[in-house]
Amino acid sequence: MATAPDTTSPLSEVQIEALVVMRIIKHATSTFPTPATGFLVGTDIAPQLQVTNSFPLPAAPIDQAQADSYHQPDAATLATAAPRAKSNVPYQNEMIKLLREVNVDAQSVGWYMSTNMGNFISQSFVENQFFYQKASDEKSVALVFDVSRSSAGSLGLKAYRLSPVFMNAYKEGKFTSESIQKSKLRYQDILIELPIKVHNSHLLTSFLHQVPQAPPAKTALDFPSSLAELSRDPDVSSNPFAPNLDSLDLSIDPFLEKSCDLMLDSIENHQTEQNNFQYWQRALGREQQKITAWQQKRKAENAARAASKQPPLDENEWQKLFKLPTEPSRLEALLVGRQVEQYARQVDGFSATVSAKMFGVKGNLLPGEIE
Repeated sequence: MATAPDTTSPLSEVQIEALVVMRIIKHATSTFPTPATGFLVGTDIAPQLQVTNSFPLPAAPIDQAQADSYHQPDAATLATAAPRAKSNVPYQNEMIKLLREVNVDAQSVGWYMSTNMGNFISQSFVENQFFYQKASDEKSVALVFDVSRSSAGSLGLKAYRLSPVFMNAYKEGKFTSESIQKSKLRYQDILIELPIKVHNSHLLTSFLHQVPQAPPAKTALDFPSSLAELSRDPDVSSNPFAPNLDSLDLSIDPFLEKSCDLMLDSIENHQTEQNNFQYWQRALGREQQKITAWQQKRKAENAARAASKQPPLDENEWQKLFKLPTEPSRLEALLVGRQVEQYARQVDGFSATVSAKMFGVKGNLLPGEIE
């Protein structure tokens, strides 16, 4: 289920050339299961953003100043950090220069990445998109290609932008409970999904119309007597419009089971974030009780000192004696919540087909209800 584009967004649609889609698919499948990232170029004709070309980005090198001999970054981390890596800026500029020399659109319109089972919502994704979208006049999108979803027979390509509300909150860098309540930020408001339109040139469209084979000579196909005869019939096997019996398979989609497992893992991560927040609340409550007891004791001391005509003690000294625990950032909780919603959408899409098949054969599954 696609999310309606935000009316405050400067873009309402993304048009992608078919060649760009094929390049992204090739790059993503060649690096799977490691995520693939790349650069998008094109032009913007309000309110449409046109992606006309792309090229892959090399993985970001390891920062020796921040390197840890015990915790080396893996290939996935280096790949997702490539779009905002400073070492890739000369590479991007050189590629854009070469594109301009051959009269190809060379305006930056965003970046792309590949994912597996829709698992892409993370701080790295947010940092990359914020890097491209932080300019006030920048029109850029993040294309997410789901390799596993596409292997099931459907093109899993989505276009996202960060919402203006989340952009303002991310610029401030404060994700406390008070700031989130003030900005009314929800996990549903992190991303804006834009509709995608795949574009082909007229010459390519004419060529595609000539690709399908000619229909069989006879006007009607005879009903096959068995599955073996169906596979041997040259007319049926070569006809692209022939019935596909694989679509009648009643087995549960394996991607549905995997998506449910990933959604349960994300729910556990969300519960962990909630436990951390509750632990901070308990620690804050204990410290506040200590401060209240100290203030009451100090007031009693000052009352006694006033009775004996002695100078009062500083009642704000508790600020030096006690240190309130810092509230943890709620950004990770928001991202995990949005990831749970992403998995829920996938489960909804996968289960729709299976449910339709089950309702279709309900009479055979429940013989007692056959009239």
